[in-house]
Amino acid sequence: MSDRNSHVLPLYDKHGNLHSITISSELWSRVGRKVAPILENGLDAMYPPVEVAEPLEDWESFKEFWDFKYPFNAEVQCNCCGAKTEDWEHDEGKPFRLTNANLGGLLVFRCKGCGATVRKKHFKDHICYEHTPSGS
Repeated sequence: MSDRNSHVLPLYDKHGNLHSITISSELWSRVGRKVAPILENGLDAMYPPVEVAEPLEDWESFKEFWDFKYPFNAEVQCNCCGAKTEDWEHDEGKPFRLTNANLGGLLVFRCKGCGATVRKKHFKDHICYEHTPSGS
């Protein structure tokens, strides 16, 4: 076997069926950046992500125990793509998906437009937003 043939090795089970393929680290270092996204897409197709329900009970608790110095508002905005809703709870288009809510004042959303994570942080006297672009 030549050196060229030693970088990609098919592995077969006892019945002669292809089980897997081994790629040398030297070859992977040359092609990994291009191949990894293709493998990731294949894995996503094989194992679709399971959508977890939005934590609506936590959202309701957050509203029920509201004790900040300003009125409650359900506005959410994404500075990454500009998506915005004045009332997340009642917006029929639902441009954001709630992923976390807690009594400490942190609400976390996923922007459906660009995939960014949007954190709406409630402090005693103000609100601030933090954004993390998708893939960061």
